[in-house]
Amino acid sequence: MARPPEPPERGAEAPDWFYVPDVPPTLDGNLRRFYVMWQELMPPLIVFEFVSGDGSEERDRTPRQGKFWIYERIIRPAFYGIYEVKKAQVEVYHLVEDRFELVPQNERGHYAIAQIGVELGIWQGVYQGVELPWLRWWDASGNLLPAAEERAEQAELVAEQERQRRIEAELRIQALEARLRELEGG
Repeated sequence: MARPPEPPERGAEAPDWFYVPDVPPTLDGNLRRFYVMWQELMPPLIVFEFVSGDGSEERDRTPRQGKFWIYERIIRPAFYGIYEVKKAQVEVYHLVEDRFELVPQNERGHYAIAQIGVELGIWQGVYQGVELPWLRWWDASGNLLPAAEERAEQAELVAEQERQRRIEAELRIQALEARLRELEGG
């Protein structure tokens, strides 16, 4: 059995993005600022690497060194994704028994992550003021899930529409009250 390196951070692999379900947002009563797998003993469901070079580092299967090998054999997330930003391509692997298997795209060109009821894929559009091919999430029916900023914009729009409805209703009430006063007085 392998022992953790001393100090442990020398052997740590830090993915560019990861998701661990069922991990509470607080730790010892404080807002969580970190997640350490070997202390919590729960692997991420999904890890992602964003390729900055040619992708060989993210696909390196060299025992005890290569990122692919470490994710497949040590960290063991249910899914490992490699996103090549420059090529606007993503590969998603699913851990089956003890090996990663490439996940095929569905009819929408997305990768299903059934455990959480979402799909992952490339979306071309403007996000945060920049037009790029973005890695995005969809629900299982193929509806694009809004990002936090988009949800905030939608909430602001709904709030503004509600404010306008209240103003219009108040103006109608005032007009009716004015008409009633006219009829009562005249």
